[in-house]
Amino acid sequence: MSILEPAIDTEPKIHHIIIVGGGAGGLELATQLGHKLGRKGKAEITLVDRARTHVWKPLLHEIAAGSMDTGRHELPYQAHGHWHGFRYRYGEMIGLDRANKRVHLAATHDEDGREITPDRWFHYDTLVLAIGSVSNDFGTPGVAENAIMLDTPEQAERFNRRLLNACVRAYAQQGPVRPGQLHVAIIGAGATGTELAAELHHAARGLVAFGLDKIDPEKDIKITLIEAAPRILPALPEHLSTATTNILTGLGVEVRAGSRVTSVTPEGVNLANGDFIPSELVVWAAGVKGPDVLSKLDGLEVSRANTLVVKPTLQTTRDDDIFVIGDAAYLVPEGETQAIPPRAQAAHQEASHLVRQLQRKMHGEKNLTPFKYRDFGSLVSLGHYSTVGNLMGFISGKSLRIEGWFAKLMYRSLYKMHEMALHGPIKVTLDSVSRLLTRRTQPQVKLH
Repeated sequence: MSILEPAIDTEPKIHHIIIVGGGAGGLELATQLGHKLGRKGKAEITLVDRARTHVWKPLLHEIAAGSMDTGRHELPYQAHGHWHGFRYRYGEMIGLDRANKRVHLAATHDEDGREITPDRWFHYDTLVLAIGSVSNDFGTPGVAENAIMLDTPEQAERFNRRLLNACVRAYAQQGPVRPGQLHVAIIGAGATGTELAAELHHAARGLVAFGLDKIDPEKDIKITLIEAAPRILPALPEHLSTATTNILTGLGVEVRAGSRVTSVTPEGVNLANGDFIPSELVVWAAGVKGPDVLSKLDGLEVSRANTLVVKPTLQTTRDDDIFVIGDAAYLVPEGETQAIPPRAQAAHQEASHLVRQLQRKMHGEKNLTPFKYRDFGSLVSLGHYSTVGNLMGFISGKSLRIEGWFAKLMYRSLYKMHEMALHGPIKVTLDSVSRLLTRRTQPQVKLH
């Protein structure tokens, strides 16, 4: 070889896989790839998230009601990555350079405005976007100023503080509780709104039981569940909607189906039919959309709900090196008319599918296996009162309706499946026993 010729690098370049978003799908994918590739030096796995800890999103209504100790369920990304063979990078994705295969992260700052991490770019060979969804207020006036959404643990905890403060304020004030002062309006009767209504009914009575005896939970505390569709849980089978409505109305929750909200004020909620629902505590849970950043990712195709359109292989339609899973993905299965719904079970299945397919892609295979979604049914937890649902495919493809104790067990098993994918059976068993014992020695609702 001539001394003028460039040296040939014979060392194989390590494959960089970046996963943006540490929700259910993103964290499960990072964990499994870390085990199979990261620990063995076959690839470098990096998880990016703007939060430092992970909380399973279906638990947010329990955090909002104060019936769950967040600290016992949140998982630090930094430690989990160290244990499971992937790297964690703190920051929010704000852009993408597809030509040079780079992800752009914004600078981060602490509560005093001091910079924590600078504006940065990270190179990838394969990119997986799993940044989830956010609430869609559909441009309704007053929502941003007067309602709280439940997209993050911080928002759920903020609502819980408002609820606790409202109860303490009503107890300490001179005179009786004002009309609407302790009323809660939940706008949107999907799974989140419906589950929150039942959980709040129990939690509010728990707060009163701890000494706030001036408040009459039956007279002063009122929960109204508002839904624009003709029935609550409109995306689920009608028999689930009927069963849930009967349970909620039996608890005293006012169910207002077929009611469209036109505005939210500091005093309450205005409906299209002219009715006004007085309420100083308002939760907005009416629909989801993709985060705004998805429409700014270097020309990737987005749906009307601002989610990224993907092929059956979960690759974006305009870049085969970029995959999307979870709520951020828009995929209409062959022969279907509706996209795969934004549910935790879909994110779990997509993550499991990509664990195998990304390894095939690393080995140079071009024809990846299409993803096939299996709907195992729907479950709605009504807290301490009941759980209703249907399980799919048990009897010749038909659904099996379940309710009560067995349904509640199945609902809890979904969270255990998620934990199992992250930790394995031994740690999950020990954690479950620990939580059970601790729960016996603590108040059933959050009091601080």
